[in-house]
Amino acid sequence: MMDQRIRVSIIEDDETIREGYAFLIGKNESYEVISTYYSFEEASGKIAADNPTVILLDIELPGVNGIEALPKLKKIVPGAHILILTVYESEKLIFSALANGASGYLTKNTSSAKVIESIKEVVDGGGPMSINIAKMVVKSFQKNQESPLSKRETQILEQVCNGKSRSQIANELFIDLETVRSHIKNIYSKLEVNSRAAAIKTARENKLI
Repeated sequence: MMDQRIRVSIIEDDETIREGYAFLIGKNESYEVISTYYSFEEASGKIAADNPTVILLDIELPGVNGIEALPKLKKIVPGAHILILTVYESEKLIFSALANGASGYLTKNTSSAKVIESIKEVVDGGGPMSINIAKMVVKSFQKNQESPLSKRETQILEQVCNGKSRSQIANELFIDLETVRSHIKNIYSKLEVNSRAAAIKTARENKLI
């Protein structure tokens, strides 16, 4: 029956990706792709009338990005489930998306079969995530909540563990080199170590990162 199909809207600025997903999803008789949009601004005036069951939302959009669009879309179509589909795997973006109302988070290397399955999963009340995203979320919850390190120190220690130099850390976190040095000194002091290797070993053993 036509009215039993799951109504899907896609907001994605890359035309090839947008049309590709629309084609693949539309081929499945359980779904109906009712609209595709280039940006949140383009969607905002029309998506309420579309009344989608599920919205596939990219993060990197022109103008209002996907994270900022989430709460706005939840107001415009409160009944819709929003599934993030992005190239980004940053912990900060994942938690921002989930906190802003996303029902699931998939990366664009997810197979089309999994994307199609995930649309049904969110409608059934699930919270689908790509395997790598789910691992990241679990790892974040497994971190030692009694860590002696501040949030910034933990961030720097993670970069140290990833093999980044002090100047690379300074560039990535938009802080000066002296600040990085000071934080690393504090990390070594709190962990009672005096080398990068010892800091990494202690951090991993105590689940500080």
